[in-house]
Amino acid sequence: MNEQEQTWVQQARRGDQRAFSRLVEAYQRPVFNLTYRMLGNVEEAEDAAQEAFLRAYSRLGQYDPEMKFSTWLFSIANHHCIDRLRKRRTTQISIDDNPVLQNLEGDELRPEPHALQQEARIEVQTMLDRLAPEYRTPLVLRYWEEMSYEEIAETMSVTVATVKSRLFRARQQLAAIYQQQETTAPPSTRQESLPARRARSGDRSDRSVARLSTAQLAFASV
Repeated sequence: MNEQEQTWVQQARRGDQRAFSRLVEAYQRPVFNLTYRMLGNVEEAEDAAQEAFLRAYSRLGQYDPEMKFSTWLFSIANHHCIDRLRKRRTTQISIDDNPVLQNLEGDELRPEPHALQQEARIEVQTMLDRLAPEYRTPLVLRYWEEMSYEEIAETMSVTVATVKSRLFRARQQLAAIYQQQETTAPPSTRQESLPARRARSGDRSDRSVARLSTAQLAFASV
């Protein structure tokens, strides 16, 4: 947390709503990214992010200045998302049963780069949705928010060893899900996978959203 943010936090704790608004502006995107990756639904993620900020504002008196504000805020958002997931009816939807992905897999028209990016984002999110919250959270914080093991541990109120263990198991589970998808995909889909179609469309630069990157994340080392 930089010096300006420290000032905003101190002012907000004294009741300065404008200072807290500055903190919201600074962290609204990272918090939304977390809630979206945890919940997989834009509207629900927006509601969850808003609720996280409301809870943070009402609990400013409980905030420990020795703790990074972002870590404290992520902890509130994460716990709220877990509460929502516990209340949600558990339904597992495979990629093959997803009509959005079925439409994107069609090869009647050459896909545009943004459609390919959207397809890959949906694929990654679908895989994340199949992970339990205790494995999804450290994965999102590590690879999307680029938090350290120590920061993740503080956010989740667990030890660093637990974080590393859960990340290892999360990657194992993603690898299994990825292999299952590749094995069960229709022959036409396997023959012309996303990287092949991206090459055919001439869009080779955006590797972060390619299926290959999905596999790399699944098989990544600690």
